[in-house]
Amino acid sequence: MKNERDEQFHQFVVTRRAGLVRTATLLTAGDAHLAEDLVQSTLTKLYVAWPAFQRADNPDGYLRRVLVNALTDERRRWWRRRERPMAEVPDHAVAEAVPGDLEDGLRAALTQLPPRMRAALVFRYFYDLDVADTADALGCSEGTVKSQTARALDRLRAVIGQNPSFALR
Repeated sequence: MKNERDEQFHQFVVTRRAGLVRTATLLTAGDAHLAEDLVQSTLTKLYVAWPAFQRADNPDGYLRRVLVNALTDERRRWWRRRERPMAEVPDHAVAEAVPGDLEDGLRAALTQLPPRMRAALVFRYFYDLDVADTADALGCSEGTVKSQTARALDRLRAVIGQNPSFALR
């Protein structure tokens, strides 16, 4: 038997999960499996803190912050640093696939950025958040957001310039 809290949370998940997966996929530079794991961790943490989430002045900011914290926690896991996830196990070594379209090229270029820089770009340019909201989501100062964004854009330009297969048409 569901109580009111469970029903509210269920409705929240039904309406917001797809957007969370999309954001998590961008934050992980296209790693769909890690994105799903992050969303599950985020929803678990959110369920535990549901009353605090409902009282939050900025629920979207609260949600973004929980998602970024889940990503940070995941990146700190010792086994994550040695694991290279693959869709299929190759029989022999294969060359990296050359991304053919805009989305693949962008994801490939985003993988070259550290997670905080990538998060700053995703929140600022994909979700069009202002500097203050991005700083709130990342748990840093507005100046840090500005510098991380500028450095990330510089690195993206360099990566794209060095590797024509990342060319964004």
